[in-house]
Amino acid sequence: MSTSSTGSTTGAPTGRPATTRRAPSTERGTAKRKAIIDAAEQVFAELGYTDASVSRITDRAGCAQGTFYLYFDSKLAVFEELVEDLNRRVRHAMTEAAAGATTRMEGERAGFRAFFAFTAEHPALYRVVREAEFVSPRALRQHYTRIVEGYVANLTKARADGDVGDIDPTVAAWCLMGIGEMIGMRWVLWGSDEPDPDLPDQPVTPAAVPDHVLDEVMALVERALDARPRPTDAAPTDHASIHQAPTDQAPTDQAPTPEKEPPA
Repeated sequence: MSTSSTGSTTGAPTGRPATTRRAPSTERGTAKRKAIIDAAEQVFAELGYTDASVSRITDRAGCAQGTFYLYFDSKLAVFEELVEDLNRRVRHAMTEAAAGATTRMEGERAGFRAFFAFTAEHPALYRVVREAEFVSPRALRQHYTRIVEGYVANLTKARADGDVGDIDPTVAAWCLMGIGEMIGMRWVLWGSDEPDPDLPDQPVTPAAVPDHVLDEVMALVERALDARPRPTDAAPTDHASIHQAPTDQAPTDQAPTPEKEPPA
């Protein structure tokens, strides 16, 4: 977390990175700091940034407010640290899951499955990241950029190895990340049942993405990334022959026979 500028002491969004205190030097301090971040995840998920407060976070963490300020200067500081923490953990989960894959498609499936599992376990990821658009745009941009950087590196290698087609790794990475976000929102956060538009606030227990949905996602991804030749890769056509008038006569190298004069 950058310490180059100071966040608001009231926790109001400033558009600049908030200041965090020096990292704890003892195991007890590290555990207490983690407890505060875990409590912040729950409070921000339940109440949102505006209604959350340092006192609510410390109550949930079971510590005094003075302890909170040993590690964070403000509500904004712990919010930005939470975004970074969630980002670090979800990237680790996806990387670990895909580590044993032997092909890019195996890696994609394992990564998607790990992302959905993490989202089911930490539904706060969606609300916290989306609130970051207004609370800390810098943290939002950093969250997505870090995920895409790893994606681009892997897709670039896969393209060089012939494991995927001649794609633009950056564009593909953003597209694939968007697929994961929307599928996770629909089937993990909203549940496996069809959502009722008349009950938008109905409580839903986060669920796993059904196998048939993941299969459809992977079929779509495989078609998008496949290394099969494209029509534009075909041999060039002789355009002159396209405009040549059709004929039933066989070609010949002989000169045409002159017509005979009519008899006198």
